[in-house]
Amino acid sequence: MGKIRVVIADDHAVVRQGTRSLLEREDDIEVVGEARDGEEAVRLIQQLKPDVAIVDVSMPKLNGVEVTKLVKPTCPSTSILILSAYDNDEYVFALLEAGAAGYLLKDVDSREVVDAVRRVRAGESVLHPIVARKVVSRLVAPGKSDVKASADLSDREIEVLKLAARGLSNKEIADRLVISVRTVQGHLASIFNKLGVGSRTEAVFLAVKKGWLSLEELPET
Repeated sequence: MGKIRVVIADDHAVVRQGTRSLLEREDDIEVVGEARDGEEAVRLIQQLKPDVAIVDVSMPKLNGVEVTKLVKPTCPSTSILILSAYDNDEYVFALLEAGAAGYLLKDVDSREVVDAVRRVRAGESVLHPIVARKVVSRLVAPGKSDVKASADLSDREIEVLKLAARGLSNKEIADRLVISVRTVQGHLASIFNKLGVGSRTEAVFLAVKKGWLSLEELPET
């Protein structure tokens, strides 16, 4: 695989420059564009079709929610990673429903940002612990899960989705089920297709929202 192509969208030049400097230290990541506002972010993402777009929530002209809603239908293969100072419920849930693959707060360690870029590119979910707690507390529905009846997933796909909901990485899921990482990726791709989503975060979010996963199957955050 080639380098992970990244677009950074933030209205603060210092943040953009700092994020670019951080990412370009890595041999497998390349920053292909920077946007200063939401309209420029949409234009760049649609033009460059990066693997990952790091998007701030609060930007001039279009905010992060609007950017995500506009680019996901036209650039479904681009994973949107939100890097924001805000953890307001309205932002968190609107962005996840719009198709964001990850949501980190700007207080995270720099290595977590680099790791998050790689993880969302691989189709994994990346949620700041505060955001994960919001998802669990707001959306989880009590009762027995019934994913198969609702989404026509195979038994193995259900297993993979449950482990993904607990926050396990692809490798951890592979080790737990004694299968290869490539097989895990194949199951996730099938799950995404059946659920009509583009990332692990969206799949888990949808399953939790619809009550297909019970509280016992999620992390004890």
